[in-house]
Amino acid sequence: MRQADKVGPLAGFSAGEVTRQASATVTVATPGQGFTDITDAVAAFVRESGLRHGMVSVFCRHTSASLTIQENADPDVRTDLMTALDGFAPRHGHYVHGMEGPDDMPAHIRTMLTDSGLTVPLRDGRLALGTWQGIYLIEHRDRGHRREIVLSALGR
Repeated sequence: MRQADKVGPLAGFSAGEVTRQASATVTVATPGQGFTDITDAVAAFVRESGLRHGMVSVFCRHTSASLTIQENADPDVRTDLMTALDGFAPRHGHYVHGMEGPDDMPAHIRTMLTDSGLTVPLRDGRLALGTWQGIYLIEHRDRGHRREIVLSALGR
């Protein structure tokens, strides 16, 4: 079977000039290690931008916190993901960098494994996320922090 037989045709194709842009910063207070759902804040930014079609960029301005798009239905998924990150970058590994505490270097590794920035398409003025997807800030440090998220949207 040819590869072309496995991929369907383009659906809902749309083209147009980029006529608007918007940007803002949102601060998220994290309670400590774990996932904070920021989907509603990003969606509110999109609504305020007035854009109907285009894309939104979500960027975390930190090296010990990160972003992900992940399942939003079952919180056990996020618990299991934190367990997996603990396995990849344990808190008390033998790291050279340790000036900021035993949770700092693992936080940098976890950020490297995940994302500091995401891009989400906009369709009809809404985030084009799947049914069970949400946008999360992942705090990798043990104590809470105030994290800055930069939002930027382009489109029409």
